[in-house]
Amino acid sequence: MGNIIFLILVLISFAGLYKIFEKAGLPGWKALIPVYNFWLVGTIINRPKWWGLIMIVPGVNLIMYGVYGFHLARAFKKRMNGDLWMAALMPYLYFAYLGFSKDIKYFGVKDIKSESAFIKHWADPIIFAVVAASIIRGFFFEAFTIPTSSLEKSLMVGDFLFVNKICYGAKVPQTPIAFPFAHHTLPFTESTKSYLEWIKIPYLRLPGYSKPKNGEIVVFNYPDGDSVALGMQNMSYYQLVREIAANIKMEEGGQKPDHVYQEQAWTYVNSPQKPFGAITGRPVDKREHYVKRCVGIAGDKLEIKDGEVYINDKKQAMPEHAQHHYIVATKGPMFGENMQNKNREPVLSNAELLEQYDIYVTEASKIESPHDTAAIKIPNDTSFYNLNMPANVADKIKQLPGVFYVYKEVEAKGHRDPRIFPHNKSYAWNNDNFGPFVLPSEGMTIKIDTGNICLYEKMLSTYDDGIHQITTSGAQVLYDGKPISSYTFKQGYYWLMGDNRHNSADSRSWGVVPFDHVVGRPVFVWFSMKDPKNNPISGKSILSSLTKNPHDGKFRWDRFMCYVGENGLVSWKIPVAILVLLGFGYNYWSKKRKKKPAAKK
Repeated sequence: MGNIIFLILVLISFAGLYKIFEKAGLPGWKALIPVYNFWLVGTIINRPKWWGLIMIVPGVNLIMYGVYGFHLARAFKKRMNGDLWMAALMPYLYFAYLGFSKDIKYFGVKDIKSESAFIKHWADPIIFAVVAASIIRGFFFEAFTIPTSSLEKSLMVGDFLFVNKICYGAKVPQTPIAFPFAHHTLPFTESTKSYLEWIKIPYLRLPGYSKPKNGEIVVFNYPDGDSVALGMQNMSYYQLVREIAANIKMEEGGQKPDHVYQEQAWTYVNSPQKPFGAITGRPVDKREHYVKRCVGIAGDKLEIKDGEVYINDKKQAMPEHAQHHYIVATKGPMFGENMQNKNREPVLSNAELLEQYDIYVTEASKIESPHDTAAIKIPNDTSFYNLNMPANVADKIKQLPGVFYVYKEVEAKGHRDPRIFPHNKSYAWNNDNFGPFVLPSEGMTIKIDTGNICLYEKMLSTYDDGIHQITTSGAQVLYDGKPISSYTFKQGYYWLMGDNRHNSADSRSWGVVPFDHVVGRPVFVWFSMKDPKNNPISGKSILSSLTKNPHDGKFRWDRFMCYVGENGLVSWKIPVAILVLLGFGYNYWSKKRKKKPAAKK
């Protein structure tokens, strides 16, 4: 309905422009040619014609409509504040008002002796800064920050980076009416939407020069985030229900079928008290931005065996900075006791020792004996810890005096984790033993039956070709009520995982990432600072950190101005410094040249 209303408003504005052109001495029919009409409006309002090219950019063109309305009002001598506000806020109707009102004539802007200081120095620069930034942010590069430790230590919590949207082809905004520079929530609010869904544009992607490759780090819109509880936006609605169901199962001893715990969790989350806030849906372009490593691409067969990833039956190299959970046995409480930080998160008390080895206090805990330790012959005062760390750090921990053993924790094959995709009892998969699973590619046909429909149901019902109803009847799978035995996919699907293998909500939790959710690729880290939650000692002080090294201070100086390469970060500090110096040098030379007096004749 919103699209129809918008189309009517545009047609009204074009009709108004037709009459405006005639009043300004231009052929009226030219007002009916999109983009070209606004190119010509530039001659009417004495503004650059190239502004008209901006009208092809969804979202930004809505701002430009208001800009044109403002300047047209001035050109027709409607220069009172009320008229200017109405022209800027309701330009579609105001165009018709200017064009069809017989007593309103075109005067142009030449009679305005001097440009308003507010317009010249504030309004125009601010508007076009917003326009230019919106175009760059929407179609070329966008600034992001890393909020979670999913890719630790490849991309770290507190990294500020730029994402290249050109590489895979920039997506045209599907909800163009939105507050500038906000994603899905208005600034300074916790749950107020920053966008309106009155106008929706179908999925459209500009041409790119590549597709996601195995091993690349990719930014994407979180597929599972099509529904979210506004009071708990750090996970999807579905993940929230799964986590609560798993907790209920643990508390009650797990004697009931999984679907019973799912129903209990669903009832609790959707109870009238709304313990996690209202449940809302989000369009694709307004779903949370996630960043993970592309482990499997469309057409791949994926399998995880004892924590090792196999693509098309070939074992893949582990990312250099990949982290895993390790069980560590020590003499006495070497790493401290379990406690809570200021945010009531469980942490270990010996933050000094953990920081020495760059282990996050929020990713470490003291645990009970993980197995029968009698055969290992260790003292009774032994403490056991679960530490999340890379393999090279685990090797260092092994060498510490008082450490009895360190081994990587791996979930056994055949042990089903109900939080792991496809969340079906027929597939006993977990974080470390998963698959095999074939990732559909565009044009690929896969046989569908009641045994494997749970693997592809979300793709058929939601991702691939709009919303459809998938049900089963006896031995048949029904697609909108019609039986199917196979399906040909209309886009490619990807498998995204975090390098932080045991502390990452990724495709193992919620399944595939459709190509229409892919946003771009991180290319440049320009700033990085530690989060005091993870590094309570070195990540705390800002001023004192200005003179400290990356290990002891808050700022990770070694990660400043770095290009994100295939094998990690590559410092660009020297090239950036040279470019800055050249820029200052050119600016100084240009000003000096302008001040130089003209030579006498």
